[in-house]
Amino acid sequence: MSDLLIKNASFVITVDSKATILKSQDIFIDKNKIVQIQNHQPTSTASEVIDATDLLVMPGLINTHTHLPMTLLRGVAEDVDLQGFLEKVWAEEARIMDAEGCRVGARLGALEALLSGTTCAVDMYLHPRETHQGAVDVGLRHINGPVFFEFPGPDHKQWDERISEAKVWPAVVKEIGGPKVPLYLMPHSTYTVSPEKLAEISQIAQKIQARIHTHVSENLAENEDVLNRFQATPTQILADSGNLKNSLLGHSVHLTEGDLALIKTQNAALAHCPGSNLKLASGAFDWQASRKAQINVTLGTDGCSSSNDLDMFNVMRLAANLAKLMQSDPKAISVDEIIYAATQGGAKAIGMGEELGSIEVGKYADLIMLDLNAPHLTPMRDPVALVVYAAGRSDVKHVIVDGELVIKDRKSTKVKIEEVMKTAKEKVNQT
Repeated sequence: MSDLLIKNASFVITVDSKATILKSQDIFIDKNKIVQIQNHQPTSTASEVIDATDLLVMPGLINTHTHLPMTLLRGVAEDVDLQGFLEKVWAEEARIMDAEGCRVGARLGALEALLSGTTCAVDMYLHPRETHQGAVDVGLRHINGPVFFEFPGPDHKQWDERISEAKVWPAVVKEIGGPKVPLYLMPHSTYTVSPEKLAEISQIAQKIQARIHTHVSENLAENEDVLNRFQATPTQILADSGNLKNSLLGHSVHLTEGDLALIKTQNAALAHCPGSNLKLASGAFDWQASRKAQINVTLGTDGCSSSNDLDMFNVMRLAANLAKLMQSDPKAISVDEIIYAATQGGAKAIGMGEELGSIEVGKYADLIMLDLNAPHLTPMRDPVALVVYAAGRSDVKHVIVDGELVIKDRKSTKVKIEEVMKTAKEKVNQT
């Protein structure tokens, strides 16, 4: 007998290699993995059963670029570009984003993410130990790592402190526990960390077998600044300093053909954040160019101080419509490509493509269930198109992460929602 049975799922979007969609299925989960998928049998049993009649089951969404604790900074910087955004946000960060602020913000962010159907997030932010602890406590598969600025930064840490933090990061992740995640180091960008310092980060990453996540070519002003200072693009600097291989590059809006070639050669992936890019007027990501270069494109929300929410359903819709608009072609991108980017593509980008991102036997059970009993989800013709163009975070009813039911009937099983919100409000309103 399995630990958990999802019984009689009306539709299952598997995101397997054939983009298979199943009907009337039973999904058996034992411990933290999917062990069986079969046509519905009335006699199927398990220790715990979820009746999935009129529910759509799909892989949990993977947010490949966000800043979860910045939920506490929602609304701080409005109607500004990236540079104006950074100026306003860094001032407020200095006020409330100490270690405790990061833990509180990560709890709120992880809760918002899970309630929205996101089961895994790549999260770059300050005070990584406290941030990781806060997110794991809520039940999220949470990927983060030490963040690097060449200057003290909002957390007032010196360079040597950041290096020391990076060296012991594997032990910290092991100590905190939670669902399996890859190790990452997170230099903020090539405009806040010099090529020499980036090379130092690369050496440590190789020693502890960590990947790199950073911001790249988010807007034109960033590119011009980096080119003037170092006579190279951000992507070129990452490659020269040893940080590009298997990396995950946030935003990546303004890439040259040479950048794309380097990214492909180094097996790096892109984290496309259309909501943030549009709101900050950073530019429009060219999905077609990345596709031609055979680069893995994934999806992210960015932080709540720039995109204002952690809604990956909104991100999918924005990404799809933007890709069509960029090419003046309604066939420029398919719904299957969008779903892949939000699930299996994200898993592949973090090095867990064989373990996450699709509903297949042997993979970790990171699943979400959407309630189809809603006017905006009626009638059902194409389940994938319905998810991309009609469904929203309010339709998420149940969420399973690593085999554990962490959201049940739109409520957290791990924390009290009201308490998380109350603590967040108190932190923001402190003098």
